[in-house]
Amino acid sequence: MLDYQLIRVPQESSLDLLGLHALTRLTDWLYAGVGVHAPLVKGEYGGFMAFDVTAHAQRRIWRSLFADAGLSIGGGGGGKSKEQSRVLTGSGGFAKAYAGLGYDFADFSVGANVSRMKFYQSIIDSTQVNVFVQVPFSSTVGSYASAGRRLAATDAQGALADSSENTLTLGLDNLVQIDPEGSNKSTIGLIDLQFAHYLTASTYWYASFAAGYRGLPLYNQLVGGLGHRFKVSPRVDLHAQLGIGSGGWSPDRIDTGAGLLVYPKATAEVALGKNFGLALSAGYLFAPTGSSKNYTLGASLNYHLLPDAQPSGARESSEGILFRGYRIGLFQQTALHVRDRDVVGGRISMLSAQLDAIVGDHVYIPIQGAVAYEAYREYPGYGELLAGVGLQSKNEKDNPLQFFGQLLGGTNAHGPVVKASVGVNVGLGDRLALYASIGKTIAAPSNKTNFRSDNLGLGLTYRFSMPGG
Repeated sequence: MLDYQLIRVPQESSLDLLGLHALTRLTDWLYAGVGVHAPLVKGEYGGFMAFDVTAHAQRRIWRSLFADAGLSIGGGGGGKSKEQSRVLTGSGGFAKAYAGLGYDFADFSVGANVSRMKFYQSIIDSTQVNVFVQVPFSSTVGSYASAGRRLAATDAQGALADSSENTLTLGLDNLVQIDPEGSNKSTIGLIDLQFAHYLTASTYWYASFAAGYRGLPLYNQLVGGLGHRFKVSPRVDLHAQLGIGSGGWSPDRIDTGAGLLVYPKATAEVALGKNFGLALSAGYLFAPTGSSKNYTLGASLNYHLLPDAQPSGARESSEGILFRGYRIGLFQQTALHVRDRDVVGGRISMLSAQLDAIVGDHVYIPIQGAVAYEAYREYPGYGELLAGVGLQSKNEKDNPLQFFGQLLGGTNAHGPVVKASVGVNVGLGDRLALYASIGKTIAAPSNKTNFRSDNLGLGLTYRFSMPGG
């Protein structure tokens, strides 16, 4: 779901926000998911960004006309300077409520809501109209217990009828600034996470989020658009992407103006087996409402959730198709005994999400993002983006406990960090589990802030499987 709203800000330029949400259906009328809001063309808010979890209700009331309502809570921050971010977004926590009407055209829906958005302890508290577009997509989903099993060849064709390829990408990019006018002149190192959903065998839409880990650790950007894959050989693909999004830090540090970004990019990928690929990329990122212009150079690892490279004959072979397991966790995470440089004490309260891709009975790949909903060191906008590897006990039908340990690397507001944790998922059924974890985060050797914290996590995990070749 995409939505757009123009928020009045007292004694400042209006703030326009584009929202992007991914929602999964829980019942015939209730949905839940996660989302992000970022500015586009109003004022000087480049780098402002807010993340949330959303509960969304939607019910058809007459023919193709439906009513909808929802509630989002989350955290974020930003402004045209570090100091203004405290005034604009207060503690960083926010709530958004909305209700309205829409019309379903089968392949997509459009509508309008009355929306109220409030950041705690800030000047943002506004009611306005937002407009939205919804695009549904579906995939075959199996039980979590089916992960690692094969579906009989006789049932494979039906299971794959409404499925298409999805790709998850984790990359390291370098943002090389061209004649920068902001106070930051550094090359910015980025951790980039991208999800792509194929519409055809070659064309896909994608959404990516990137966060700085050196040069400007608080830099962030959200970009989405269309891409096309060109098959060069059975093992080599070329990709062309054109994305539009929002990002920056603050316009006085890196001048992205209102936040709008345009990003053409080219990528070459070499297959490393059936599900993985290694890619090199180059692009040109610029801000039409600011002076920021940048070259990008990067490398990434691609994980194909349903590889198109798998021949159709293999899908229908006597072996059938393999179901791969996934977990999506939403949890409250509290960092205790926080230390950075010579400052010791305090806590960070974060809303966290984690995706686990199960690659074996005992191994999984975790990707975790977190954003604070309370001020950290008196400023809003603390966040983390990490990925790594995890070990787990085998999921067993008669045992609701599945223990895990994981090691992740990534970035927070101070730069590169390493996070280790252990925990357990307590099954409440096949799909839903209680999540609990304890761990520690420390600064990576290249991060001279000596950051460290003890972490506690508690929340829910949604578990499922999908055909993965």
